[in-house]
Amino acid sequence: MPEATFGFRDVDPAEKPRLVRGVFDSVASRYDLMNDLMSAGVHRLWKDAVAARLNPQPGEVILDIAGGTGDMARRFSKMARAAQQRRGGEDAKVFVLDYNAEMIAAGRAKGGEPEMAWGVGDAQRLPLPDACADAYVISFGIRNVTDVQAALVEARRVLKPGGRFLCLEFSHPATELLRKAYDAYSFKVIPAIGELVAKDRASYQYLVESIRRFPDQKTFVGMITKAGFARASYTNFTGGVAALHQGWAI
Repeated sequence: MPEATFGFRDVDPAEKPRLVRGVFDSVASRYDLMNDLMSAGVHRLWKDAVAARLNPQPGEVILDIAGGTGDMARRFSKMARAAQQRRGGEDAKVFVLDYNAEMIAAGRAKGGEPEMAWGVGDAQRLPLPDACADAYVISFGIRNVTDVQAALVEARRVLKPGGRFLCLEFSHPATELLRKAYDAYSFKVIPAIGELVAKDRASYQYLVESIRRFPDQKTFVGMITKAGFARASYTNFTGGVAALHQGWAI
């Protein structure tokens, strides 16, 4: 049986969901703090850029997969409502789905927008019909999926013809100098801060390792294309520390 990755470890695929669930059970109440630590706060700018690229519209069905505490979904909802106020149209529907119930609970506790609905769901087996969504967005979540290729195929299944796929993920810095600096920050600073601030070094160590094991930008473009998307491409953020990958369901 092919192995799955859990940080730098190779594990039985049947074990990875339990291991990942343990990480996010631990960090759910501090998820936004976690992203601040992982990106030195810059993740907020990256998320704004992704929302602008998505350009949510009235009447659209938008899936926020591995949506965590709803950070992206709130952006989409507010943008769709602003467009609706300018030119009319139906309410957008933004569905936040996450594999981890603790994350969904943390998101609900923070409050939502009228367009948002919450649920627990597996990115590899979404509880949704074929061709039901105008857009599928997954942010900082796909590297935690056991079978990334299966999740991409599932994303293609639930998108309508012409639907758009966007994936924001930590990635691989484009230059050797930046890569060395980012490695030093990631492996020496982030787990130490996680231990100091969140009393949880192990979870932050896993998250850093999981970034390094994730495919590079061009390899991931190939995986998106293999899943059936057209015009797959990527845009580097902060020199490749993160990247936005896109594809179209044609």
